[in-house]
Amino acid sequence: MQGDIIAVGPETLVREAAQAKVDGYRLVTLSCVELDAETVDILYHFDKDLTLKHLRLTVPKGTPVPSISAVHWAAFLAENEIQDLFGLHFTGLAVDYEGTLYLEDEVRRTPFCRYSIRQSDKNTPAPDARQEMGEN
Repeated sequence: MQGDIIAVGPETLVREAAQAKVDGYRLVTLSCVELDAETVDILYHFDKDLTLKHLRLTVPKGTPVPSISAVHWAAFLAENEIQDLFGLHFTGLAVDYEGTLYLEDEVRRTPFCRYSIRQSDKNTPAPDARQEMGEN
């Protein structure tokens, strides 16, 4: 991935996304990756004249993430998808499907997380999502 990568926190994310828009960047998409059992990275990808700019937000899985859909309306779809696939929660979404963008039960289990973030008995480790889906 080429281009500038700017680390942001939840308190500066929307401001930086708005500044990218003012500077003439368009939102391309969002990417999310699980770093470990407690943390994810969300990358916001922007383009201007074939030059890329990325915002990197690293957050604990239980932390609500502010939506940038008020600034970049199209972000609502990628943010809803990340909610479904990673179990995160975005606050202030322009359109919030509340975990129902994908209706299949398999997807509701956050299949892109190696480590589950569901509430469970503290004495029982959360199962690996791939095991739940019958994968090795």
